[in-house]
Amino acid sequence: MEHAAGKTLELVIASKSDIQRLITEFYGFRTSVKRAERKLSEGVDLGNLEQFVRMKTEREIESSDEHVIHAVEYLFSYAFQQRASDIHVEPKRDESIVRFRIDGSLHEVNRLPKVVHSAVINRVKTLSRLDIGEKRRPQDGRIKTEYEGKPVEIRVSTLPVAFGEKVVLRIFDPDIVHDDLSQLGFFSRELQIIEGLIMKPNGILLVTGPTGSGKTTTLYTALRKRATDDVNITTIEDPIEMVFEKINQTAINPSIGLGFAESLRTLLRQDPDIIMVGEIRDLDTARYAIQASLTGHLVFSTLHTNDAASGITRLLDLGAESFLLASTLSGLLAQRLVKKVCSGCAVERVLSPEEIASLGVELPAQKGDEVVSLYGTGCVDCRQSGYRGRSAIYELIEVTDGIRKLIADRADATTIKRQAQQDGMVTLREAAVQKMLDKVTSFEQVMAVTRAD
Repeated sequence: MEHAAGKTLELVIASKSDIQRLITEFYGFRTSVKRAERKLSEGVDLGNLEQFVRMKTEREIESSDEHVIHAVEYLFSYAFQQRASDIHVEPKRDESIVRFRIDGSLHEVNRLPKVVHSAVINRVKTLSRLDIGEKRRPQDGRIKTEYEGKPVEIRVSTLPVAFGEKVVLRIFDPDIVHDDLSQLGFFSRELQIIEGLIMKPNGILLVTGPTGSGKTTTLYTALRKRATDDVNITTIEDPIEMVFEKINQTAINPSIGLGFAESLRTLLRQDPDIIMVGEIRDLDTARYAIQASLTGHLVFSTLHTNDAASGITRLLDLGAESFLLASTLSGLLAQRLVKKVCSGCAVERVLSPEEIASLGVELPAQKGDEVVSLYGTGCVDCRQSGYRGRSAIYELIEVTDGIRKLIADRADATTIKRQAQQDGMVTLREAAVQKMLDKVTSFEQVMAVTRAD
């Protein structure tokens, strides 16, 4: 067998069900793609231009080719099993590449023959109710399906690129939205504060961080906690990412002049108790959010800033009045996601003095003055990456009287952050280091995801 494979084989024990599942995943998908390639290529002879060939229309390919249907279903099933958050189908010159984003990193999982690419894209478009005849413009759609009896939302985005249409499918697993904030990974102090902030009758709570840092999960979990029969919760999103029956959700539509500000102005006439604005992007949206808070509403929203304190200066830079912001803002939460070391291949290592110094934070006393961190050597479970799953880290500013005065005086982010630390705030770097000491993440992830102050 080693001679035939050309590689050194390692014998392992696996159950019959696991072996059958892997055979279905890999060979089922490849067999469907091969059959689709043969069927879609039938009768095409590029060397004989006089030969009449009846080419299938895109609709005929989509509706009649069962092999393409099977290939797309295998692709979805494999993505769900691998915990992928995104599926990328990218056309290249001679073939198409299929990649999954797992725990924040892209992994190539398969390649498609060029002739199959269009049929796969058309199948995805049909499932998401997009126009399969429109290839020149980007389109957005969504698919609702289920996996192992649980509903799954998939957001679909197509984009014309050099060699055809690229499609990205973002998978929203409802299991990532928890029933309680304690499941998100807060430390005890931060959990107590955030639970108090979301139970207030009014105020503004901002969640900051880059794209993919888990802001949506945090906000949806907070909304789910507040979603009771006696509360009217309405959201304004771009687009609606996960649908919840107890929440009234609205998607903005800039093409008809319905942006965040316009939607929020209308929303105030809908007698809401809690409002979630997908993002504060301009002065009008900021002013309506402040007005909503002043009139007795609890407002949640997001900003794209590096840390919590910068969220305050961003709103001031947009033109928000400092005295109004000081009286309405109740808290700011910055967050990131760090990869968790795979438990199947985790080993311990002692950090060098140089590595400890580079952390830039004061560490609690360690046994034998050694700082131990985990790292993953790579195994099948983690696709040789050393990581499996992610954990959130948070930097939470509660707007105290001291910070409220700094906001009114238009203080800079550094001054506000310093005051917040005196009030007990844990920075993102300190939170990441604590996760490392708790054997959740690695030194490398601490350095990659956060920056020292």
